[in-house]
Amino acid sequence: MDEIEKEKIAALPSQLLVTTICHPMEYAKVLIQLGYEPMPPRRSTTLFGRPAMVLPNVFQYIKYIKTSDGFFGCYRGLSARILGLIASSQLTSKVIYACGINLPEINDPPNIVTDEEPKLEDYIKLGRRDMIMHTASAIVSYPFHVVSIRMMASFIGKEEDYSSLIGAIVAIYRDDGICGFFHGVVPKVFADLTCVAVTGILAYYVNKYLVKTKDLRYYTVPLLTFITSTITYPLVVVTTCMAVAGSSLKAGNPPLMPAYPNWQTCWRDLLRNKQHKRGSSLIFRYYIAPIAAMQIQ
Repeated sequence: MDEIEKEKIAALPSQLLVTTICHPMEYAKVLIQLGYEPMPPRRSTTLFGRPAMVLPNVFQYIKYIKTSDGFFGCYRGLSARILGLIASSQLTSKVIYACGINLPEINDPPNIVTDEEPKLEDYIKLGRRDMIMHTASAIVSYPFHVVSIRMMASFIGKEEDYSSLIGAIVAIYRDDGICGFFHGVVPKVFADLTCVAVTGILAYYVNKYLVKTKDLRYYTVPLLTFITSTITYPLVVVTTCMAVAGSSLKAGNPPLMPAYPNWQTCWRDLLRNKQHKRGSSLIFRYYIAPIAAMQIQ
C-alpha cells in the first residue's frame, strides 16, 4: 500500500495541472449534463450532409460563460475539484485499512501484462483490488464532487450562497445535512464498478485470444477502459443530475429539473427523453428536443 500511496503522490501534481487547465471544459460539460442550453440551436447539417439542428460546441459554451462571469468565472468549482483529488490521493488507502480490508493483491497486485498465457485468477484479483480502490476513492472524494457540481450549477440560477467554497459547503449542510454531500453517490459507484468489472473481463479474453505480446498488452486495459466508460457514461449524467436534484438551486428543481425521488427515476426519465448521453460529445452537438426542455431565458 505504501507503493500505491507513493505513486499517487507522485502523479498528483500532473493531475492537478491537467484538472486546472481543463476545468473550463469540464464546467461547460457539467452544465450540458444538467440540460442547461442558454443558446438556441441553429440549422446546419450532420457529417453526412443531413439537415440538423446544431447546439453550440464546448468552446462557444465557454465563451458564453466568460462573457457572463469573466475569465475567472470559468473556474467556478475548481477549488472543490482540487480538494477532491487531494483527498482521494491521500485518504483512499487509509479508508481501506480503517474498514479492516487487507487483501494481499492490494499490497502486491498481480502483473497481468506479460508474454505468458493470461490467468483468469490474476484478472479476478486485480479486478477485486481495483473495485475496492475505486469504491474507497469515491467515498472519500464524492463530497467535494457534490460541492463542485453545485457551485458550477449555481451559474444557472445565480445563487450567491454557492459563490464560494465555504458558502457552498454551508449551504449543502443547511439544506440536506451530511447526506447532502452524498447525493448521487450510488450511480457514481455503480458506474465505476461496472467499468472495472467489464474492462477486466474483456481484457482477459482479448489478451488470451487476440493480443499475444507484452508490448501490445500494455494498451489493452486503457483502450478497453475508454470503450467501457462510454457505455457507462449515462450513469455519469445521472450522477450529475442527482447531485443537484432537490437542492436549493434553481437548476435542481421544477420546472428546470423534474423532482427525482431517486436515481432510478432520473435514469428512466433521461432515457425516455433521449437525454442520457448529453455532454458525451462536446464538438458535434445535435439538438434532440426533450419532453420538458431545461432552459432559462
